[in-house]
Amino acid sequence: MYTQALDLPDPQQAQEAPASPADAAGAQAQFDAKIDAERKIEPRDWMPEAYRRTLLRQISQHAHSEIVGMLPEGNWISRAPSLKRKAILLAKVQDEGGHGLYLYSAAETLGTSRDQMVEALHSGKAKYSSIFNYPTLSWADVGMIGWLVDGAAIMNQVPICRCSYGPYARAMIRICKEESFHQRQGFESLMVQMQGTPAQRAMVQDAANRWWWPVLAMFGPPDADSPNSAQGMRWGIKRISNDALRQKFVDATVPQAKILGVTLPDPELQWNEERQQHDYGAIAWDEFWAVVNGNGPCNKERLATRVKAHEDGQWVRDAALAHARKQQARALKEAA
Repeated sequence: MYTQALDLPDPQQAQEAPASPADAAGAQAQFDAKIDAERKIEPRDWMPEAYRRTLLRQISQHAHSEIVGMLPEGNWISRAPSLKRKAILLAKVQDEGGHGLYLYSAAETLGTSRDQMVEALHSGKAKYSSIFNYPTLSWADVGMIGWLVDGAAIMNQVPICRCSYGPYARAMIRICKEESFHQRQGFESLMVQMQGTPAQRAMVQDAANRWWWPVLAMFGPPDADSPNSAQGMRWGIKRISNDALRQKFVDATVPQAKILGVTLPDPELQWNEERQQHDYGAIAWDEFWAVVNGNGPCNKERLATRVKAHEDGQWVRDAALAHARKQQARALKEAA
């Protein structure tokens, strides 16, 4: 398992605050030396509180995004055009749920509980990726999520496999492998549709028109407006800046769009020979911040659906806990 080192903090071995300023300086120096040497920070290692908070925020929001991200595609499982497509989509949605569980486990090693993280999501305190607050209006949207959304996720997440925090880095190895499969599955689905009827090709083009700009915004605000990026990169939590990741994604995706026969909805998109990269138009950051702040097309719907699913599943969690207690009692009785 890629998450085999997700050992929860032992209350008997919890990280203690340095006893003196000299001890604190020594602990900080040891932490900095590990970061500089590209060595992993593990759950029981001393770490600055700001480092812990940054990791907890990023990993938990990543987990929330995987869980909420099941909803736009899950909405199409019962309406998939064939048994084959239904089976593929079921497997993909199940993978996303598994990714969320991996990441919640990684976040728990930082000293918070899964219940606390779920409560933060359901109360609206915690955020998740803005992209999952857009509607899936057609079957082509499902393929577009695989091709563009998961393609952007891979671009962003592969560098996290080298994150300085060991549990997060190890969890990301399996996640990235599965996301790579999802991206290829989405591209293949769109390719089949683009070889179909004019109505199918128009459906794919319409989906591309609606998803392109929100996907570009997924990488986060421009570097100049992202004050935490520099510190995250210093700590080795983040490896590549928002703008650099966005540029890499554009450069990789334009040739794929040509193969599909899809026109990307940006009249300013063109190859810059001098930079050896693509130029592209301005992103509507006002829309991005509106969605992040809860005012997107599906924010309220997505959160309400997630809360209802959690509440409806309470009996399953209760039954599992009761069974675990029964098994534990039986084991203790046999041991006695």
